[in-house]
Parts: sequence; structure tokens; C-alpha cells
Amino acid sequence: MSTLTESTPITRIGPEHNGLRLSPEEFDAIDVWDPDYRYELIHGVVVVNPIPLESEVDPNEELGYLLRVYRDDNPHGQNLDRTLPERYVYLPDGSRRRADRVIWTGLGRRPRPKLDVPSLIVELVSQSKRDVLRDYVDKKAEYLNLGVEEYWVIDRFRRTMTVFRPDDETQISEDQTYQTPLLPGFQLELQRLFSLADDWDSESPAND
Repeated sequence: MSTLTESTPITRIGPEHNGLRLSPEEFDAIDVWDPDYRYELIHGVVVVNPIPLESEVDPNEELGYLLRVYRDDNPHGQNLDRTLPERYVYLPDGSRRRADRVIWTGLGRRPRPKLDVPSLIVELVSQSKRDVLRDYVDKKAEYLNLGVEEYWVIDRFRRTMTVFRPDDETQISEDQTYQTPLLPGFQLELQRLFSLADDWDSESPAND
């Protein structure tokens, strides 16, 4: 594991920096990021992963679309302040988690991402065992300890969405519709997201 020193400042980061030790200030000061990867700072260590697959990105984009339709067309849509994909979540120990989607509700104003804890955080599970453990265990503890009111784990492999709250959890199957009290009137049809993921997963390499 390499360590940054005062004599080796870093302004560009790529996959070769996986395992590098950085302070939160050093991580935040990086100017150039290799766009084919995503980066987190976990307990002072840079963690590098490939960018999400199309079968994760497309359902995430659809969820963002559905949330914006709710904001614009539903009588209770003003409850949604903002939603953004692929944003950093700032943890108390200086770690920087990159969430698939963050949602702010009930502020009545534009959120301040570094100061206002998201009301909901959404992660779409990747296939590796390490990613599954991270989404269901590590991030659950981190996000709920931060004060997130609901944490959604959308898992196309198990065909479920698990909603974690500070005092309980609920599992939604793919044929069900989920409603959250944080967004009155918003209804998420899980199958709508899974069908998009399935469409990408069905593509053979020859069609790429």
C-alpha cells in the first residue's frame, strides 16, 4: 500500500492509485480523474472500482426520471428537494462514499451536499461478492449512522429491493410497488427498473 508524502503531491488519480493513503483534504483537492473508474476514500485509503455497468446505470437513470415526474406532476411533489446520481456521501471519519443516487426531502430549499445529509440513499447492487457485502453491510451501517432515514438496496440478482431504516427493514419483491412516507404519493414499480437491467444483461458481447 503506497502512501502520499509532502514531497509527492497528487493532482491526477487513476486505477494505479488503488490503496493509496490520502487525507480527506488531499482527496478533495484532486483535479483530474480517470473517467473509466470511480473513486472512494474509505478510512483514509483510496478505493478504485470500474464505472457501473449499463444494467446499473439505466435503471438508476429511470429512477431519477420517475422522481422528477413525481416532483413536477404530483400534488405532493414539493416534498422532493433534489435527487442526483453518482454523488459523494461525506462520512464523519472523513471517508467519501460514492452513492449511486442521493435524495433530499423536506428541506424546502436546494440542499448543500457537503452539509445536508440525504434523506434517502440508493445503491444498485453489482455482481461481485465484495460489492454485495459492501452494499448490504458496510454502507448500511455507515448511512444509517450518518442519519439517513431510508437506504434502498436495489438488487437485480435477488430480484428484490431492501429498504433499511434506523429501526427496521422491509424487503420488496419485483412484483410489488413501494411507497415511502418521505415522498407521499410516489410509487416505485420495481419491475420497471429490473426490466431495463434485464434488457442490458440479455445483450451478448457480439452485440456490444
